[in-house]
Amino acid sequence: MTTAKRTFAPVEEQLELLERGAVDIVLRDELKKKLERSRESGKPLVVKVGFDPTAPDIHLGHTVLLRKMRHFQDLGHRVIFLIGDFTGLIGDPTGRSKARPTLTREEIEANAETYKKQCYKVLDPDATEIRFNSEWLGELGSFGFVRLAARYNVARMLERNDFKKRFNSGQTISIHEFLYPLAQAYDSVFLEADVELGGTDQLFNLNVGRDVMPGYDLEPQVLLTTPLLEGTDGTEKMSKSLGNYIGIDEPPKEIFGKIMSISDELMWRYYELCTSVSLDGIEQMQQLVERGELHPKKVKEGMAMRIIADFHDEAGAKQAREEFAKVFADRGTPEEMPEHRFAAAEGKVFLPALLQTTKLAASKSEANRLLKQGAVAIDGKRVEPGTLEVGGSAGDTWVLKVGKRRFARVHLD
Repeated sequence: MTTAKRTFAPVEEQLELLERGAVDIVLRDELKKKLERSRESGKPLVVKVGFDPTAPDIHLGHTVLLRKMRHFQDLGHRVIFLIGDFTGLIGDPTGRSKARPTLTREEIEANAETYKKQCYKVLDPDATEIRFNSEWLGELGSFGFVRLAARYNVARMLERNDFKKRFNSGQTISIHEFLYPLAQAYDSVFLEADVELGGTDQLFNLNVGRDVMPGYDLEPQVLLTTPLLEGTDGTEKMSKSLGNYIGIDEPPKEIFGKIMSISDELMWRYYELCTSVSLDGIEQMQQLVERGELHPKKVKEGMAMRIIADFHDEAGAKQAREEFAKVFADRGTPEEMPEHRFAAAEGKVFLPALLQTTKLAASKSEANRLLKQGAVAIDGKRVEPGTLEVGGSAGDTWVLKVGKRRFARVHLD
């Protein structure tokens, strides 16, 4: 019994979609040849993307890469969502001025489960192959790692900016950090990857895989990188630790409010990288805004609605827009908000702890930053910048507000 060949779109049509939003393609001619060969043979390309489960939540910045994976899926190619449960134990040195703290096996497994659930908000679950690299890296053994390490040299490793800066400044570089890009490269060897995707900050790691594969009698993988999405502050890379992120599992009203807070200039970049609106459609909206025929706020609202509908549903998007209009246009407070209880110690309330308890700040450092900026209000009255402690008695109920859109009702005990 013969299996029918899979039919793929014309190569130029595939390239047009795959190049949208891409930064680096190493090399485009090679990708074109692989696509031509795939179309002739009816065999899909193997597209590998690695995610180290170092944090439990996926944010909008991650979805830029996930959307590119979905593009390959929509074109009929085989996409492998690789969870780096082994490499996560090493810690990716990318962008680090010192060694990344090692996670426990329990932390990695818990984070991996969250990734598996959240990734299907973008990817097609029926076309996604999830693998864990401990499957082969755990079995590689000492001999295999020595053989792998022999295929690369220290001089090439020190070409990496992160390592070069640390080496030149006399900072420690642990040997195990060199193993990370090598282990990632072996993932490509084992999976016989045709293409590997990653953010622009991963280009060195991806190139190591490309360099190592011929030593295992494999054709080098093509590399495709996607941009690093700026956070809501418009300057830094989106990051939970910086508090400038939009989590895809956040409530619709939180997503809506955060999107509405970004600048009009940044809005166009979010449209291109985080929605399926065509580039022609985005350009038409830009022209209407420039001519004064369309208000940027309406464009931003439309984007917020699209993104919420993608990760939640259209009803949630509509409700979020109505809630936003009520709170900001009418200067009111939301009818519903999270309720929390907090103990007032000797008639005093320590505000950084309160912000963390109510989840209005993700960390103590973020709480202190918000208080320093004067971004906190209690019952409509702004807390003076830098204030860390205020009076409060058991039985009091406060409406706590952070920034322009985040609220919580607090019952003091």
